[in-house]
Amino acid sequence: MSKQNTSYITTTLPYVNANPHMGHAMEFVHADALVRTKRLLGEDVFFNIGTDEHGQKIHEKAQEKGVGTQEYVDSMVDIFRVFAQRLGLDEHNFIRTTDEHHMQAAQEFWMRCKENGDIYKKDYETKYCVGCELEKTDSELEDGVCVVHPNMEIEIRNEENYFFKFSKYQEPLLALYRDQQDFVVPEMRLHEIQAFVERGLNDFSISRLKEKMPWGVPVPDDTDHVMYVWFDALVNYISAIGWPNDVDKFQTWWPATQLAGKDNLRPQTAMWQAMLLSAGLPPSKQIVIHGFITSEGKKMSKSLGNTVDPIEVMDEYGTDALRYYLLREVPSFEDGDFTMERFKETYNANLANGLGNLVSRVMKMATSYDVDIRGNLPSEEEVLSHEEIGVKELLAHTDRFTIKVAMDGIWKGIGEMDAFVQTSEPFKTIKTDEAKAKADVAWLVEKLWHIAISLTPFLPDTAQKIKDAIQNHEMPESLFMRK
Repeated sequence: MSKQNTSYITTTLPYVNANPHMGHAMEFVHADALVRTKRLLGEDVFFNIGTDEHGQKIHEKAQEKGVGTQEYVDSMVDIFRVFAQRLGLDEHNFIRTTDEHHMQAAQEFWMRCKENGDIYKKDYETKYCVGCELEKTDSELEDGVCVVHPNMEIEIRNEENYFFKFSKYQEPLLALYRDQQDFVVPEMRLHEIQAFVERGLNDFSISRLKEKMPWGVPVPDDTDHVMYVWFDALVNYISAIGWPNDVDKFQTWWPATQLAGKDNLRPQTAMWQAMLLSAGLPPSKQIVIHGFITSEGKKMSKSLGNTVDPIEVMDEYGTDALRYYLLREVPSFEDGDFTMERFKETYNANLANGLGNLVSRVMKMATSYDVDIRGNLPSEEEVLSHEEIGVKELLAHTDRFTIKVAMDGIWKGIGEMDAFVQTSEPFKTIKTDEAKAKADVAWLVEKLWHIAISLTPFLPDTAQKIKDAIQNHEMPESLFMRK
């Protein structure tokens, strides 16, 4: 396999203390669109998702439910596996941080950092957000609470832990950001993490006393401690591709493009990169940071009662309807609003009355007027390579992570087809100029074929139904019923 023709795309691992939410759906679908685009254009892609299963919140949730922690995480993993299937994710790897191979990799990673002189033990007192599973400085708190978890009380912790020498990597990290200007996308997030690192780095705790928090990867040379959940979980990006045992597999795929929410900026773009440097491994290829899903400008939360269950949305409207909204109606890098009212409005306007209605009208004319162009359809490869058609150019926006721009381009083409139907009126000219009407319908069918190929990474089921209808010269089932 040519290294030049391979890509490694990974999401962050959802924490299994609660069911999948709309933010998980957005990150999974965005990653899947990127993966599918690359595969459509001929790349070999390793696509990694999975579950983060250690830490205090997990242990407490299992105790709350009165079950063993392993039993609890096993049940939650089943939910997340089904969730990934419902979202229509393309072929992917699913890693669990309780996998034996992963835990052994985390322990080997620990030892390499320790051998490099970057792990030491000390007593410390810190302010800690259980929701983030992160230590917090005063500058990261507002009115004494975490801005991401304002309903959770900040804990003051005082105990003996192992620490990672984060402070040692201030200059190497700044050099990384300078040398690779697109290392963090979008640019404003790169500036944000640069400013954070320039202010100076504090070493961070990477263990917990087992007697207080037993659910974690054992520290390899100290049975009294387990690894801090962030240290363990971040190693998944390399354990998923065989590290440290399968060197060939690791070298084939690493480094990775990692997708993460803005609350993951510090762990992904600074902590993890410093850890990789400590272990003597190359940094990630790129970190893509997206915003939150909000509801009328407020972060979705159960306490506010404004959450929307992505499974329920898919049950009523279908998977591709949800994928459409998350890929086109949510900004690529900023917070995006999701309410059922807004979702239904865009569903009816752009899917039911837009794409769905267009496909029905075109294929009804094609079958009624016996306009069969199956023998002249260009192959997928021909469409992608044809510069005048512009499909490949359109899909290139996805590779730049501006998926919304690619989707807008597709819907511009759909609008042009609608306008052509209105102006050429083949349903009328068929009575007076059959040849012209059939030529117009043939053009529409071929254009629809291009649209279907363009849609493949974004609405895969819908794209396939359109292609099947054209290839079988038949009316498709209704793609999107008006609600």
